[in-house]
Order: sequence, then structure tokens, then C-alpha cells
Amino acid sequence: MLSALFIFSEVIAIANKEILTNEQITFKEVRVIDPEGRQLGIMSSEAALINAYNRGLDLILISPGAQPPVCRIADYGKFRFEQGKREKEAKKKQNIVEVKEVQLSCRIEQHDFETKVKHAARFLGEGNKVKAVLRFRGREMSHQQLGRDILDRFKEAVSEYGNVEKAPVLEGRFMSMVVSPLKDRDKAANKKAEAAAQSPEAPAGDNAK
Repeated sequence: MLSALFIFSEVIAIANKEILTNEQITFKEVRVIDPEGRQLGIMSSEAALINAYNRGLDLILISPGAQPPVCRIADYGKFRFEQGKREKEAKKKQNIVEVKEVQLSCRIEQHDFETKVKHAARFLGEGNKVKAVLRFRGREMSHQQLGRDILDRFKEAVSEYGNVEKAPVLEGRFMSMVVSPLKDRDKAANKKAEAAAQSPEAPAGDNAK
């Protein structure tokens, strides 16, 4: 439990970007952790600082909110470098989903349609959502089914990469739908279905023996 607390505290410290060290630490008592992560117990800030200096290292406050506050003995430069690496890794693991917009029209040419599909496939492959927006111009408003048909074509074209999250809706002169990227289990199911469809059927005579 204490180990989890210390790790959590270090994350808070690096996030705040204000880490007190050495003579800046003036608490009456602190809990001290040595460079190997072992607890040295509770002692005065002065004794903790002497302990750090005797090792040629720094005293670093990593959890000011704990009772008593927690300090680590370490090389400050190395400590910040390692914390910076952890912070970058944490950001990489964050799942940030964006909504990318793809513009369609009732008179879209096949080549343009295929280009839009490629863009949408790339967006979905990157883990983002795609909002397909079709605009009706002039008298096209009286042919809304044509717009729905184009969106249905688009849905089928990207079905290998995403599922419809929000069905087509009409807002003024715009009809739109939202496609979300496939989850891993959906991708696996698609591959299985494709493999089954491509596998040749056994000749009828084989079962007659």
C-alpha cells in the first residue's frame, strides 16, 4: 500500500512541476526513501538532508500532502529525467479520440468518393471517429433519399474499418452520420467471416464415400 502511495505521489509532484529539494524542505519531520526504494523511516528534515549529502545526492520532496511528507534521496537531475520519460510514456498511452469530418455531396464523382473513403479508413485506423456530412444544394432537398443512398454506400465502403455509431440525421441542409472505429473483437470477427467466405467448399462427391 505504501509503495503505491509513493508512486502516486511522485506522479503528482511531476505534474505540478514544483518539486522542493534540499534546503527548500523545511518540514519538522519527513518520511525518507533511499535511492533503492527502501524506507529509512521518519526523521527530521535536517537529518534527512545530511543523509542525502553524505551519499553525494539530493533530498527530493515527492509527496508533500502525506503525513508526514515523503522525501526520496536521489540525484535530482536523473530524477527529473526519469520522471519526464514516465510522463511522456503516460501521454502516449492516453486514448484521445478525435472526430474527423468527411464532406460528401449528392453529385460526388466515383473517384472523389473513393478518395473520401480512403481518408475515412485512415482516420478510423488511427482510432478516430469519422463524421460523414452530405450537403443538399438547391433543389436537391427534394431528393433526400439520394443523400441517404450515398451515406449507405459510404457506410458499406468503410465497414471493414468502422461501425455506424449515429445513424444519418437531417439538420437543415446537411445530412450526417458518425462512424466509430472497430473494436478488436469486431476486427477479428470480420477477418473470420472473410476467411470463411473465401474458403472453397468441399466437392459434393467427397461426402458420398
